[in-house]
Amino acid sequence: MTDLNRPARLNRGLLVVLGLVLLAAGGFAVATHFRKLTLLRPDAPLVPGTGLPPSWVLYVVAGAAIVLGLLTLRWLAAQLTHKPRTQVWRFDTDPTEGTTSLAASVAVEPFVAELAACPGVHDAHATLAGPPTAPRLAAVLSVDQDGDLPEIRRELESTVLPRLRQALDLDELPVTLEFRFSTKTRSARIS
Repeated sequence: MTDLNRPARLNRGLLVVLGLVLLAAGGFAVATHFRKLTLLRPDAPLVPGTGLPPSWVLYVVAGAAIVLGLLTLRWLAAQLTHKPRTQVWRFDTDPTEGTTSLAASVAVEPFVAELAACPGVHDAHATLAGPPTAPRLAAVLSVDQDGDLPEIRRELESTVLPRLRQALDLDELPVTLEFRFSTKTRSARIS
């Protein structure tokens, strides 16, 4: 199965590159310290002279540092957003007669399987969050490049979602639907 999560692939790639750069810089520093590399003398000053650089250099460095800091904060914020937490639903009207528990993740498995079987859908994921009194469903569909989005949405609203509502005995179930395009087309997948 191919990895369809491009941001995660980008994160891993950037972390590998950053790790290699830091490893090379550390190796260079250690080799220079132990005089295995003679490009720099260990006792040489870090910068030649003691004069300040031109003021425009300081502004450029400060601007670059601010942009890099903002990009880093944006990346960190993106890492912190995640799927809603699922819960275990308990159906007990009379505790003396016993309780019935249903993991929300188990409740959406047939829903996800049915969505994944729709024409044009490459993969599907869903999370059912919140208590039974106020549930929320978040679904992410990976669709083929030539997938028919209106038809997939129609199938979801007319068949798949009503079955889930009926199975969970819910009148309403708010849904957040996200479409992601797969790199494959339906014809490429068939052959």
